[in-house]
Amino acid sequence: LGKCLVSPIVLAAYAYNRSLSELGPSARTEGEPGILCQLFAFFMAFFGLAPTLLLLAMALECWLSLGHPYFYRRHVTRRLGATLGPAAAGLCALFCALPLLGFGVPMQYCPGTWCFIRMAGGGPRQLGFPVLYATLMGLLVLAIGACNVSSMRHLYGMARRQPRRGPPPPPTAAATPHMEELDHLVLLGLMTVLFTICSLPLIIRAYMGAFAADFNENADLSALRFLSVNSIVDPWVFIIFRTSFFRLFLRRLCRRL
Repeated sequence: LGKCLVSPIVLAAYAYNRSLSELGPSARTEGEPGILCQLFAFFMAFFGLAPTLLLLAMALECWLSLGHPYFYRRHVTRRLGATLGPAAAGLCALFCALPLLGFGVPMQYCPGTWCFIRMAGGGPRQLGFPVLYATLMGLLVLAIGACNVSSMRHLYGMARRQPRRGPPPPPTAAATPHMEELDHLVLLGLMTVLFTICSLPLIIRAYMGAFAADFNENADLSALRFLSVNSIVDPWVFIIFRTSFFRLFLRRLCRRL
């Protein structure tokens, strides 16, 4: 949904050879980016934060189902899952709309096809939102990483307890993980590493811009690109990893190792 809403704006800017501020209606006050640029900044902030909250919900569900199955069976219901998504999206929309109300300043980045919240320069009112946004993202990254690491530990323990087929192994042979659990374990590890790598640059740049007064537009733009790459790469990693060819390759590699 984020790509479908954001990409046509960028393609129109390239087609008309104009920046986002020039393409849409002008701002109400002089010096602010245009209305379209402000909307683009809202989309970037929202679709960077909302999927992160959903990833946290998925990580929590995985951790509870593996580590605390009785609690999960009793308290985690379909109704809770159906209400969690819209509630998370509504909270993210209210939070990301704060720059439109004056708490934070939308900014257009070179070459004029990127807009996000200004992460350096200005007073506490302008820099409070990016610091708050980066702090929230950092806490979500830590929570997702902790849940996924705990889930991987439970999966590995389950794999070692699986009965082996065929003749019994020699007493000196170490137990190898069952392949189904190994598939989930490797997938969780890949998703966690990719998510962390793509989210950390934005968090670092927001803190550097606020507390070290490091205004570097190119570095900020690179952090935004990393944040966008995460939403592009993650589905492909999941799709490719779930193919039978890749899983067969992984299993043969693990047997050789």
